[in-house]
Amino acid sequence: MVAHISLALQLFIITTFLMEVTVKTAQQLRLTEEEFELIKQKLGRTPNFNELCAFSGMWSEHCSYKNSIKWLKTLPREGDRMLVKAGEENAGLMDIGDGLGVVFKIESHNHPSAIEPFQGAATGVGGIHRDIFTMGARPIAALNSLRFGKLEEDKTQHLLSGVVHGIGHYGNCFGVPTVGGEIYFDQCYHTNPLVNAMSVGIVKAGETISATAKGKGNPVMFVGSATGKDGIGGASFASADITEESAQDLPAVQVGDPFQEKKLLEACLEVIQTGAVVGMQDMGAAGIICSTSEMSAKGEVGMRIDLDKVPTRQKNMKAWELLLSESQERMLLVAEKGREQEVQKVFDKWDLPCSVIGEVTDDGMLNFYMHGELEASLPAHDLVLGGGAPQYERAYREPAYFAEIKKFDPSKVEVPGNFKIIAEQIIQLPSIASKRWIYTQYDSMVGTVNSSTNLPSDASVVVVKGTKKGIAVTTDCNSRYVFADPFKGAMIAVSEAARNIVCSGGLPLGVTNCLNFGNPYDPEVYYQFVHAVKGMGEACKRFDTPVTGGNVSFYNQNPDGPVNPTPTIGMVGLLEDINNKMTLDYKNEGDVLYVLGTMTNDISGSEYLHNITGVKYSPAPYFDLEEEYILQQKIRQLIDERLILSAHDVSEGGLFVTLCESGFSRELGFSVISNNSCRKDAWLFGEGQSRVLVSVELERVKEFEAALGDLPFEKIGVVTTGEVVIDGDFWGTIDWWKEEYDTAIENYLSKETAGSALSAI
Repeated sequence: MVAHISLALQLFIITTFLMEVTVKTAQQLRLTEEEFELIKQKLGRTPNFNELCAFSGMWSEHCSYKNSIKWLKTLPREGDRMLVKAGEENAGLMDIGDGLGVVFKIESHNHPSAIEPFQGAATGVGGIHRDIFTMGARPIAALNSLRFGKLEEDKTQHLLSGVVHGIGHYGNCFGVPTVGGEIYFDQCYHTNPLVNAMSVGIVKAGETISATAKGKGNPVMFVGSATGKDGIGGASFASADITEESAQDLPAVQVGDPFQEKKLLEACLEVIQTGAVVGMQDMGAAGIICSTSEMSAKGEVGMRIDLDKVPTRQKNMKAWELLLSESQERMLLVAEKGREQEVQKVFDKWDLPCSVIGEVTDDGMLNFYMHGELEASLPAHDLVLGGGAPQYERAYREPAYFAEIKKFDPSKVEVPGNFKIIAEQIIQLPSIASKRWIYTQYDSMVGTVNSSTNLPSDASVVVVKGTKKGIAVTTDCNSRYVFADPFKGAMIAVSEAARNIVCSGGLPLGVTNCLNFGNPYDPEVYYQFVHAVKGMGEACKRFDTPVTGGNVSFYNQNPDGPVNPTPTIGMVGLLEDINNKMTLDYKNEGDVLYVLGTMTNDISGSEYLHNITGVKYSPAPYFDLEEEYILQQKIRQLIDERLILSAHDVSEGGLFVTLCESGFSRELGFSVISNNSCRKDAWLFGEGQSRVLVSVELERVKEFEAALGDLPFEKIGVVTTGEVVIDGDFWGTIDWWKEEYDTAIENYLSKETAGSALSAI
């Protein structure tokens, strides 16, 4: 077998020329010899090829979490507001009061985006929205978290352009606003970009639907787009390293149609109202075999499926192709017997395929037929996560590069003489500079009212229609911190997400995560994973933000090595009254500026240290979980008592970038005095955590300071009409800095790319 041919072609060759299923067949399907023996043990016989394909998809890392589930179970998964248990449904569901729930989830589409960036990103958006509306919720907001290589490289520009276009195209056409996200650039993502998509929806109590099959004799229905050969083997493809030959696996990349998904959304929400639906699940990773097995296992039932009744858009599709296809915009639905016509009527109205393809049985078996011939017979429970799928705990050891980090001595980093030049360089770094050239390609208003569009805040805030409530949403992770210290870095990711929501006036509710790591068989990668999960769990417990679900994306690795460990945190929060939203922008000349939290003499892990001084190995920045918790409680109090006019957390780029960003919206500047007890580069550019910049009316300063109690703070200066003054030195005007911030992209993109990207501004 030639190693570089596509998985789909490999399968064709196997079925055509290798009729006998052997361990070699299993290995071609990315199963191990031990797993092949376990399959034979569970079946009591050697599987046929169709059955082996089913196990290949369902026991892939992408579907089974076989290398991560033991550690994921250690995360906090319960909370007073949770309406479904973590992992039991397609997405998390939390109570927001008044008979409403918020449904949310984040997932990766990394490997497909590395091969075909437009469709990879587009179908990532489509897939995560389906996880929301399959539960009966209407999506109201989308976010993303993106990672790419160096921006000046042609490959990065190609991938970035395709991904951004794919996200914008699908989201804009589907009619759900993209309201927020994050993007970082680092060489480690050159071959393996990370494309994480998040969706948030609202559902009324009593209108949720479960991904569960019940009731012997109830019809199993296929609804949505017809099935084709795109996406075959996608789950297995996502469970392997990226190599130079990965482009040959292009058939494993799905093709999306946002207009078809819009119709599917409306049809699914309408059909739920009929009361005829017993259960429903998106046909995502591993397609029909996944949805039939998971729904059956959850309901402790089985199914008889006639694959020849599945609507197809290509002729003569084989059983294994129908089982594994990941064609988009499809759902599996179980209806009440005798009410099939009610379901059919709804999907006919929306001009969508709808077919009865089988029925629920009570024996726990999945029996798949083609033209009356039994093609596969599988126990549903043995296929799924938490059932018979294998679970591993891999060996791990401290990464060798930790030795370099421990050598770091900040005293050997010379304090620069010209801080203004350093500030100019930092504010134009791709990971810090304006992303307007990206987000203007997303429609942030389509289909809803998004209160944060013209009112900048640390988290995006979306109105819950028909109420005074708002949902605050954010995605956060600084992978450099996690690389330096996986435990602390993951705690910081959770803490920053919560801090962003609190600074926007919200109460953090819960977390969904997207855990992006390299190959789990690499002990140093697995060390990063284990300690990141531990850190995440510690922080989630402290903030009472249970992990409602998410996904693990391993194998973000190429021959040059793994990506930085990137446990992306998606978090939602609640504003009981949208009018209490806090923004990050200065309001008036003369308002007084304070930094709340501990100011530390720390440059570790910063953009300044990494990208300006060239120090690649340093510890994660200063962080104390209890200090973070106390700070956030105080910020909430200050907002409730209306003692502050703005709040913006100090993060990448340090205090100087935070000061500038707070001034851009209204073109108000600042005059500040640095703390002489700190190195000036640490005061301006250090990224020590648990700090928030706030502005206060001059008349309320005494009341404000009294309310701070024992919280560490520093009064640093005042808001100006537009001048930027540091320690008495005039650094220009805020509109000049905004120009530097907004146009930095031109220094990195090629003329052709820059013209295309900047034309949106």
